[in-house]
Amino acid sequence: MPSTLMTHPFVQTPGWLHWDPNPSKPRFVVPAGAVDAHCHVFGPGAVFPFAPERKYTPCDASKAQLFALRDHLGFSRNIVVQATCHGTDNSAMVDALQHSGGMARGVATVPRSISDAELLRLHAAGVRGVRFNFVKRLVDFTPKDALMEIAARIAALGWHVVIYFEAQDLPELWEFFTALPTTVVVDHMGRPDVRKPLDGPEFSLFVQFMREHPNVWSKVGCPERLTVSGPAALQGERNAYRDVVAFARRIVETFPDRVLWGTDWPHPNLKDHMPDDGLLVDFIPHIAVTAELQHQLLVDNPMRLYWPEAER
Repeated sequence: MPSTLMTHPFVQTPGWLHWDPNPSKPRFVVPAGAVDAHCHVFGPGAVFPFAPERKYTPCDASKAQLFALRDHLGFSRNIVVQATCHGTDNSAMVDALQHSGGMARGVATVPRSISDAELLRLHAAGVRGVRFNFVKRLVDFTPKDALMEIAARIAALGWHVVIYFEAQDLPELWEFFTALPTTVVVDHMGRPDVRKPLDGPEFSLFVQFMREHPNVWSKVGCPERLTVSGPAALQGERNAYRDVVAFARRIVETFPDRVLWGTDWPHPNLKDHMPDDGLLVDFIPHIAVTAELQHQLLVDNPMRLYWPEAER
C-alpha cells in the first residue's frame, strides 16, 4: 500500500503515532466479500480541514490509503466511521464513500440542527448510521435530549446508532441506550478492562445488556486498545493480544448474529504502540473459531446491516 505520509498545515497532537505504512500480509484469509466494519479517514487536512473544536490533531490518512489497505488485507468493503477530529463536517467521510465504487458505507456525526435535506443527501452518499460518543476525553457532552431527537429522525431512514463509551460508564448510560429507537451498535465491546475477570460484574453487565436488548450489536475488533500486555510483548506475534481473546470470543459465540469486526485504521489516539494491521486480521480466527462464525462476523452481519438491499 502507498507509504507516503501527506503533510498539512495542522500541528499533530504530541506523541501521536503514524499508522504502519507496511503492514504484514495476514496468514488468515478472510472469506470472500469480507467487510472491514470500522475504519476512518483523516483529511488530508489540506483538503478537508479538521474541526476547530477537536481534542486531537491526527496524521493524514486518505481514502486512497484506506482502500489500498483493504485490498492488501483481502477485504472487499469498508464501513467508514466519522472521526471526532472532523466534528460534524462529514465531508472527508462522504468523499471516501463517493469514490468507493459502492463498496463503502458510512457512519456520520450530525448536529441536532441538521436538515431533512442534508440527512437525505448523506443517505444517498451511503451513510447508514450516526455515532454518539460518550468518551469524555474525546468529545464534549451533548445533551441526551438532542441525541434522542437525532435518533428518532434517523430511525425513519432505517439507520442505526453507534455508541462509544467506556465500561465503567455503562450503568449511568443504560437507561438512555435502551430507550434508543434504532439498532444500537457498540464500539469496541464498551472498552472492557481486560485485567478484570471475564465473568466479573463489569463485563457480565455488558453481556446482560446485549442479552436483554436484541437490538444491540457489538464490534469485537480493536484489541490494541484493550490489551495490557504492552507493546514489547506484541512485536511479531501472530497470536498477539491474547489477553483480549476471551472477551471478544465470549461476545462472538454468545451473539453470533450481532457482531462486527473492523481494523479501526488508522488507529487514532494510540501513543504506546501502533499495530500491524496484518496481525489484527490474524486475531480473527482466535475469536471466531469456525468458518461459520467467521462468515457471520465478516460477511453476513455487516451486509445485513449496511447493504440489506443485497439480500433481496
